[in-house]
Amino acid sequence: MTEEPIKEIPGAPKSPKPGTVEKNPKSEVVIPAVPLVSEIQLMAATGGAELSCYRCIIPFAVVVLITGIVVTAVAYSFNSHGSIISILGLVLLSLGLFLLASSVLCWKVRQRSKKGKRRESQTVLVANQRSLFA
Repeated sequence: MTEEPIKEIPGAPKSPKPGTVEKNPKSEVVIPAVPLVSEIQLMAATGGAELSCYRCIIPFAVVVLITGIVVTAVAYSFNSHGSIISILGLVLLSLGLFLLASSVLCWKVRQRSKKGKRRESQTVLVANQRSLFA
């Protein structure tokens, strides 16, 4: 096996250890060193989708919530209180509500941070405008 140098990716953070391949003399196990991935590379690979988690959770939360409602309704229509199916329905129902609540919470936090950034940029613009006319 020939050893090729590992090429550096522009914009990637420097790894604490150089990227080398180690060989164990007793066996042919090869352990490659994994390079670190920067936030910029992650955003480039995902198209910025890592910041929209709350939008991805909503469809799954709705499906789990509807499933929980249906399973709970079926379980209680057969008067099977305390059975496995009624417990499963209640767990799915509560999980769906939890996912929806966490999605709304993430959305509110993101909106608040966007509003703060807008306020900061507006303050800078007003300050620049005052300095131009002063």
